Amino acid sequence: MPGSGELVVETTGLHKEFRTRRGRRVVAVDHLDLAVPAGGVHGFLGPNGSGKTTTIRMLLGLARPSEGRMRLFGEPVPQHLPAVMSRVGAVVEQPKFVPSFTGRHNLALLAHTVGVSSRDVDAALAQVGLTGREKERYKGYSLGMKQRLAIAATLLKSPDLLILDEPTNGLDPAGIRDIRTMIRELGESGVTVLLSSHILAEVQQVCHSVSIIGKGRLLASGAVEDLVGEQSVKQVRVSVADPASAQRILETARFRVTRDGDRLLVEGADRAEHITRVLADRQIYVRELTPVRADLESVFLRLTQDTSLHATGPQRPAVATAPTDGGAA
Repeated sequence: MPGSGELVVETTGLHKEFRTRRGRRVVAVDHLDLAVPAGGVHGFLGPNGSGKTTTIRMLLGLARPSEGRMRLFGEPVPQHLPAVMSRVGAVVEQPKFVPSFTGRHNLALLAHTVGVSSRDVDAALAQVGLTGREKERYKGYSLGMKQRLAIAATLLKSPDLLILDEPTNGLDPAGIRDIRTMIRELGESGVTVLLSSHILAEVQQVCHSVSIIGKGRLLASGAVEDLVGEQSVKQVRVSVADPASAQRILETARFRVTRDGDRLLVEGADRAEHITRVLADRQIYVRELTPVRADLESVFLRLTQDTSLHATGPQRPAVATAPTDGGAA
């Protein structure tokens, strides 16, 4: 669960600009203030091209900021990055293990390079749910198992901060569920997880807090429940026999109405019975009247609905933080 208020990741005025081949200036991260508290899972959300991966690359010393400050565990980076990297694990691209080796053999090789024991290998395998599958060859692993092995590699050194960039990309629903459960358990174990993702329903189920960015700028940050509450719009789903006529009547009465299939989504009613009265006065009777709960997806879409908040510029390919495992560090 989230800790006391200590910040594990902190950026102040973080800014990154690229130059195109024609010399045009492109802002990828725009004076970003990011604060990730200790403990639990912190979601780092934004449309594709909004600057999430660029920010992660700068935190890991893989890209140099144009200006601004960054701290990991209170230490300025990249100046003191070597001093804190032993406490940081990251998976930022598809892992590249030896296909013909077993999962355990691949991990054992990495364990040797970082100076940890075989017991640590077994513990990491157990932590990601690969016990019993560790003797199978890597090339026979499913995509979800490969992703779990990459995370296991980062856990060999028992990191205090785990950075995961879109860890469920390409997974089927079962694989997404497994990774989600594992991330939740890691957060509850005391590891701080910074989770970059666009699968909002999944994020809401595992994250304690989130930061939402668009075009490299911070749009909102805080506890998930607080953001959902703050951004909530009173909305009611209405079902009637003639939705087109009902929409015209409600809009004439100054309600905001949008279609939701064969139902209507109505905003602007202090009390749901006001909708019923307006329609009944015109001989249209409600069959269904259901309050719509706000969720993280609706908050995200509301904050990022401006298309200018999506693409920031050239997308650099994610790279591993160490060449030994090709994606896990």
